[in-house]
Amino acid sequence: MREEQFWEECLVTKHRKKERLPFRKIAPNMITSGNLLCGMMGLILLFHGRPVPASWLVFIAVFFDFMDGRIARRLGGGSQFGLEFDSLADVVSFGVLPAMIMYTGYSSTLGVAGVLSASFFALCGALRLARFNVVHMPGPFQGLPIPAGGLFLASAVLSGVPLHPLAAVFFCLAGGALMISSVPYGSLKGLRKEQGDRRKFLFIGCIVAASVFSLKSAAPLLAMSVYIVSGLVGFDWEKWLSRSDGNEDIAEKNV
Repeated sequence: MREEQFWEECLVTKHRKKERLPFRKIAPNMITSGNLLCGMMGLILLFHGRPVPASWLVFIAVFFDFMDGRIARRLGGGSQFGLEFDSLADVVSFGVLPAMIMYTGYSSTLGVAGVLSASFFALCGALRLARFNVVHMPGPFQGLPIPAGGLFLASAVLSGVPLHPLAAVFFCLAGGALMISSVPYGSLKGLRKEQGDRRKFLFIGCIVAASVFSLKSAAPLLAMSVYIVSGLVGFDWEKWLSRSDGNEDIAEKNV
């Protein structure tokens, strides 16, 4: 009887191996792999004493993190596996890597305090992702998204602003606390293209261009600081960027 069960299991396993995953399932995970690759390359660069290129890799990882979800929705290839894989990649690229950037660049001189602050940021990032995977709530993000937290720490290095080690510890602790908090942060996922106010988008584009031209490498730090403060003051980006007559326009088009 056991021998028959054994051969049946072998046949089932062989049949599963012959089944090929469709491209729409593979493509998003391949893009997520780029996210994880950026995180690992950034950590390796840190070991070689190159924090600036490592910080840029955090920004490149954001591109992969944005595209994998977009491609999954376009192709209809979203899966629970992809969701978990994306979270694991985010922990490395936006949790561990930015924490290590701050530690190696600023807070390593504080000894245990520097180690604990960097570990706290990475731990809170993992908790933030776990909560997001379990509790799906419409509307604004509950707590600072981990990509935003990672970008804030990386942009501090790119700006070239000299930070005191205690300031670096504070950024790690504050960023970690905001990620696991319930502070609402604006999300543009629910904003449709036809509902957006073009004048406001153009205004933001001009502000960003002027910031890059005048502040150069410090522009990302300014942008991330504005986003973090916007959550603390309860500013809703989606509501502000939406046209007040957006629903009326859509109704008129459907008539």
